[in-house]
Amino acid sequence: MAEGQSKFKIDFLDQVETIKMKDPLAVALGALDKDEPFVYRYEDAVKTAGHSCPAVSGAYRLTLTALKHLYGDEIPVRGNIKVTFRGGIGYKVNGPISQVVTLITGAAGESGFHGLGGGKFNRYNLLTFDENSDAPAGAICSAIFERIDNGKSVEVSYNNSMLPSDPKMGELMPLSVSGTGTDEQIKEFGKLWHDRIKVVLTGNMEGMFVVKE
Repeated sequence: MAEGQSKFKIDFLDQVETIKMKDPLAVALGALDKDEPFVYRYEDAVKTAGHSCPAVSGAYRLTLTALKHLYGDEIPVRGNIKVTFRGGIGYKVNGPISQVVTLITGAAGESGFHGLGGGKFNRYNLLTFDENSDAPAGAICSAIFERIDNGKSVEVSYNNSMLPSDPKMGELMPLSVSGTGTDEQIKEFGKLWHDRIKVVLTGNMEGMFVVKE
């Protein structure tokens, strides 16, 4: 680990696919050279949320899945995507998942950037919540991603009910969360916890991520 970087304890991070995003605003304001993309890693989602869990990992994989279906082999364009969540911001884990989606796609709610020169590069209100609809049965989150340039859209639902869970986690989690466990107990819990996260990020469990064009 290079000096000045976060020292994560997650041992499979290099196995998680990265997400590349072009951002014309970053180019216009001199943060990136033309055609040079931002590169997002799962670690960025962890930093945004302040933790790693099935919701944060699911948000990362859900976004990656949607972008692949919308752009194919092209590098997606940040700020060119609208996102609509089924259910309100407080519905299940919509809130935490939406923060990761905003990080990667640039789509933001009322706090988003209003753009330059009459709205160019706008990200304001590109992310919304539909309180009149629910995620499909079993899913903890479902979001519709739409390209602004051509109208192509895809809905991705996330269901993690099939994730395996070691019974020992129930014993170790209170010790880890309260800080009363030994170093070995806390370390063991972290490993068991991230065994599940690894499945979300790198596995191919049927029904976990369902795509609807």
